[in-house]
Amino acid sequence: MENRAHPSPFETILSPAPVAPQSFTDADKAVEALKTLYDRNTAFLRDSFVKLTEAPAEHRRYRAFYPEVAVSTSSFAQIDSRLAYGHMPTPGRYATTVTRPKLFETYLVEQLRLLMRNHGIPVTVRESETPIPLHFAFLEGSYVEASAAERIKRPLRDMFDVPDLNGTDDQIANGTFETLPGDPMPLAPFTAQRIDYSLHRLSHYTATTPNHFQNFVLFTNYQFYVDEFCAYARSMMATGGGGYTAFVEPGNIVTTPGEAAAQASASVRLPQMPAYHLVKPDHGGITMVNIGIGPSNAKTITDHIAVLRPHAWLMLGHCAGLRNTQALGDYVLAHAYVREDHVLDDDLPVWVPVPPLAEVQVAIEEAVAEVTGLSGYDLKKIMRTGTVATIDNRNWELRDQRGPVQRLSQSRAIALDMESATIAANGFRFRVPYGTLLCVSDKPLHGELKLPGMATDFYKRQVAQHLTIGIRVMEKLAGMPLERLHSRKLRSFSETAFQ
Repeated sequence: MENRAHPSPFETILSPAPVAPQSFTDADKAVEALKTLYDRNTAFLRDSFVKLTEAPAEHRRYRAFYPEVAVSTSSFAQIDSRLAYGHMPTPGRYATTVTRPKLFETYLVEQLRLLMRNHGIPVTVRESETPIPLHFAFLEGSYVEASAAERIKRPLRDMFDVPDLNGTDDQIANGTFETLPGDPMPLAPFTAQRIDYSLHRLSHYTATTPNHFQNFVLFTNYQFYVDEFCAYARSMMATGGGGYTAFVEPGNIVTTPGEAAAQASASVRLPQMPAYHLVKPDHGGITMVNIGIGPSNAKTITDHIAVLRPHAWLMLGHCAGLRNTQALGDYVLAHAYVREDHVLDDDLPVWVPVPPLAEVQVAIEEAVAEVTGLSGYDLKKIMRTGTVATIDNRNWELRDQRGPVQRLSQSRAIALDMESATIAANGFRFRVPYGTLLCVSDKPLHGELKLPGMATDFYKRQVAQHLTIGIRVMEKLAGMPLERLHSRKLRSFSETAFQ
């Protein structure tokens, strides 16, 4: 243990011993080095905190740093132009801080391996200059007794680094980050502290730990879909799994193939946006999140899930049909969006188009055809492709309708909801392939509202089929090579090398 800074005469800064930078040409070994460094430095912070609760020490500060991975290239390398990521746009030095390398092991190995292959260069692992906040050093599920913390008389921020919101933002992903002279350019879309912030939020909002999240994510705005997903998942577990290795529910309740469905404790309360996970190796399964109603929830959850770098997310929910020719239960496949959600106006201006992604659109259309038994021109009987409008006022019908209705008509919108455009826009912003398949549940412009009893019949009839389609879509996307799924449409002029 050595001093890593110049302390004042009244304070000693204690840190783990420095580690010399290491160069690697093997991605697996580089990630092992990241894991070793991260585990050592976070353990130092945890151990220091425990010692303080047992024997408080004055005039000492404890600090450990995130690991960093860096690469340098002096060439405008001629890489495979079909790739959306895995290459650096210009010569220079690139770096990113890393957190939870065990959780991100598969992702990190893939990204580093691509860089080594495409540029023929080694990567360097070292300690960064970014301190690890004490709050982010605790292991998942850790619980700090209030009485223990009260034994520390000095404020924690006097002795440990704490989360710094000044350095926890989305400037890299938003394309507004400016590299200072002499600093490396960003290698990844998120810094370690930004990732840690979201990992903690995910546990809070979904009541499941981040390691359970899968790379293919379904979002819904109705509990009916979650109930159907749980029934499907439990059936899979009861019949051997069908390729899935576990089903995880809020409270981190795990059911494995061949087991009876685990029962949730009565003390487990559902969180704001509960998440359910059908697990496959390497996070290759499906996660479903009930995001509830509204664009604020949609932005919140996608802001945080994005740091896990999923391979696709899809909105499955209900919408208002806006055309006379639509019937209750018809499907809407979004190929464009009108954004009146307003929650992303400061991050992604409304003049930015959110394009349809061919790979996702084709998978959705194929899945609808396979599940319904309709194809070609007959498929148009139950599914319409067009523009979906997302609005932030659930009761827009109660205001003067001339403005909204005129805008909806001019945009050629065929459906209206409160979440889809937000989820698609954040997919665009964070380079996560996205799609939307909605089900018409009412037609307010035409006086068609669900009557008592009629709603229950509608949900029973339609939700199971809609969910089956969503699962089929995700399984199709999971079978697609990643270099095809991750579209170049989502990349800007100057992009990070990591996906």
